[in-house]
Amino acid sequence: MQYRKFQAVQVAEVGLGTWQLGSADWGTIDKEEAFKILQTYVDEGGNFIDTADVYGMGVSETLIGEFLKTQTKELFVATKLGRRHDGANGWPQNFTYDAIRRHVEDSLTHLQQSQLFLEQLHCIPTETMRQGDVFRHLARLQQEGLIRYWGASVETSEEALLCMEHEGLASLQIIFNLFRQHVAEEVFAKAAAKEVALIIRVPLASGLLSGKFTATTTFAEKDHRNYNADGAAFNAGETFSGVEFSRGVAVAGKMKELLPAGNMATAAIRWILDHPEVTTVIPGASKVSQVTGNNAASATTPLTEDIHKQLRTLYNTEVLPFIRGHY
Repeated sequence: MQYRKFQAVQVAEVGLGTWQLGSADWGTIDKEEAFKILQTYVDEGGNFIDTADVYGMGVSETLIGEFLKTQTKELFVATKLGRRHDGANGWPQNFTYDAIRRHVEDSLTHLQQSQLFLEQLHCIPTETMRQGDVFRHLARLQQEGLIRYWGASVETSEEALLCMEHEGLASLQIIFNLFRQHVAEEVFAKAAAKEVALIIRVPLASGLLSGKFTATTTFAEKDHRNYNADGAAFNAGETFSGVEFSRGVAVAGKMKELLPAGNMATAAIRWILDHPEVTTVIPGASKVSQVTGNNAASATTPLTEDIHKQLRTLYNTEVLPFIRGHY
């Protein structure tokens, strides 16, 4: 595993996303399997784990908190807030200082930590970001010692650029993959200039870039790849990167022919890592074998310039004009 600079620390360039461990939107993963996934990731050199308070409404965070108690190695856990709709909370009540502090305290309890390594806004409304109060609330919580760093997970390049106007922003989490290539030109140079870490989410386009799906693949009722395939529940860009499923399967097949033979997921993550501005990629995993395949990208040879060019041409003609949702 190779490491890259995240503010004052070095984090694994392949992280671990843990939406799956919430057992809510990807099917169910029991505690034993969740611990195997986490342990495999750490044993293979990983040290950066991303979660959120709404992944199973605390289930993912709680599992990670229990796992951390079994470890002696320093691990960096990032979480997110802003999308809870429990009790009196919800939009816009989620974004007061008191609500944000309460959600931070809940995450601290779930993770069994005295300070969060990284707290991130979780794809909150653009207008709320534009108002700016949420950034001041996070800075205040940082001053109070509840969080070490703060950042934002965003849907669009516009939101990414807006966030970077605020001093103290440590990181941006953004969708970037073979089905969302143009983001590099819009965001990366400014992030590098401002020393804002880039955390790449949805790197495999909800599994499309694993190359394992066919046009007849189906998903469980409660899997977001079923109920949000067309953006019925939340932004379509969160599922299959906004690409219609059958088109995504077809284009993924063409991309697989351009990539080195072997595990397509590994190669797709390698493509992301070939961008030096990237700090870490956070693919999820519901199986130990997926963890190993994802981590392998760190040890593989960078793709050739010719492969990058061919992949961009394919993206420009068969993906970019067809992306749905806001991006």
